[in-house]
Amino acid sequence: MEALKRVIGVVLIVIAAIVAIQTVVEPIYHTSSAESPYSSAWGWIDPLAAVSIILGLIFGYIRMSRADASSSVQEFLAANTLFYGFLSVAILFFWNWFGISDVGKGFTVISADVRSLVWIIFNALHPLLSGAMGAQLLRASISE
Repeated sequence: MEALKRVIGVVLIVIAAIVAIQTVVEPIYHTSSAESPYSSAWGWIDPLAAVSIILGLIFGYIRMSRADASSSVQEFLAANTLFYGFLSVAILFFWNWFGISDVGKGFTVISADVRSLVWIIFNALHPLLSGAMGAQLLRASISE
């Protein structure tokens, strides 16, 4: 199990780095237009982000369920912050992702500006959560 935790920890950190780097460098190389508001790189980054969210939710829930009354306040807060943070970004991500996919094309209540704002919020929070969870999995697997 420790080897699996290490691998998943590295995967989460790598995906966090990919999302963070793409978020920062996209304005440098991509000129947005009505037809192409985002670069095509997000087409392969978004599925990676979805995987990292699912892994983060699973391992966040495991960590949160182990943080009981005998745990320190620090562990309780860290476990709950990671789990509920991943839950929050999961809602933002999947709502936005399904909304721009063919599944949600009919949902036109919101504008493209709102979608862009949600992506900005997601792209700022997701690398922090995935990186923290990845680092925690690496530390936990080394200390066991």
